[in-house]
Amino acid sequence: MSADEQVRPFPERQDRTGVRRTPSDELSRRDAVRLTVVLWSIAAVFALITFARSQQVDIPLRDPDGRMFSGRLQSAFLLGLALVAADAVVRTLWRDRTARGFFPGALRTLRERWTLRRTALAVSGLVGYHVVYVCYRNLKSWDAFNTDRDRQLLDFDRTLFLGHSPAELLHSLLGTGGAASVLASCYESFVYVVVAAVVGSVALLPRVKDFYVMLFAGVWVWILGVASYYLVPSLGPFASAPQEFVKLRATGVTASQAEYLVDRAHLLASPGSPDAFASISAFASLHTAFTCVILLVALYLRMRLLSIVMAVYLVLVMVATIYFGMHFVIDDVAGVVIALAAVTFARLTVHWPRLDFRDEG
Repeated sequence: MSADEQVRPFPERQDRTGVRRTPSDELSRRDAVRLTVVLWSIAAVFALITFARSQQVDIPLRDPDGRMFSGRLQSAFLLGLALVAADAVVRTLWRDRTARGFFPGALRTLRERWTLRRTALAVSGLVGYHVVYVCYRNLKSWDAFNTDRDRQLLDFDRTLFLGHSPAELLHSLLGTGGAASVLASCYESFVYVVVAAVVGSVALLPRVKDFYVMLFAGVWVWILGVASYYLVPSLGPFASAPQEFVKLRATGVTASQAEYLVDRAHLLASPGSPDAFASISAFASLHTAFTCVILLVALYLRMRLLSIVMAVYLVLVMVATIYFGMHFVIDDVAGVVIALAAVTFARLTVHWPRLDFRDEG
């Protein structure tokens, strides 16, 4: 038995396959290297594609106010540290429900879970994920230079609903006042849900391969999502059929929509301006895709309560995307397809070359 495979000097548990594991479930050095190389290879290829597009449009990569990379990554690490500390406190108190020896116990708990290898994998994973994200945001911004296909998508939506606008049908069914406020809160919470899912999985899931499934699924969502933007460039019903949304109560979502259009116009008019950055693309809905990814990963990990919560949240997000005209109906369908593909690719990536998804090693 190699040093990498030796059992750690603390209690073991039995996983779903009957294989006994240490609580940290640390990967072998070979698996750790493989995951790191694969993640950064994907990030490097995606970065090269991004740089090529940057040269094509003659605009450098941008990170406005650190929202895409530096500030976002810093926030992710701070949240991760807070969750790791909270997890250590809870597990220490559960193991020894007295105050005696709490701090030594908490430190021991941290050492058991957060070995050097696990910590390196977590840091590398988060940085690699955010490299992909900042490339995705820049590619999404430059999608503004493509000709949109909103008219075809609007016609397709109306064909699906027998000549009616799905957004107007929702307005008639739900109203345009209170429902707008509720759905806006749901839609705007998405950014926090994404951060909580990615950072929370890294900080709290006991198995390294499990949180890497979440990381890789997120990476694939951004890659497949931006590919769909370029496949079918579009702005969304709120931009191409604004008359359908004039009766909606003013919310943070409607304010953001106005900002998106202004930002896009600024980019098209002054692409060389340092603050020129667009954030609008409709097909496919990555609000739907990433929310669905979290649901699928929760189902994969057999987290029943989280799965129920995310299923309800997914429905609300999909309704909100149509209600506010952020997306066409087909965008949400495409988002679900992207989520299924992203999780499938993630599981294959993490568990390769063992294609049996029941493998927990």
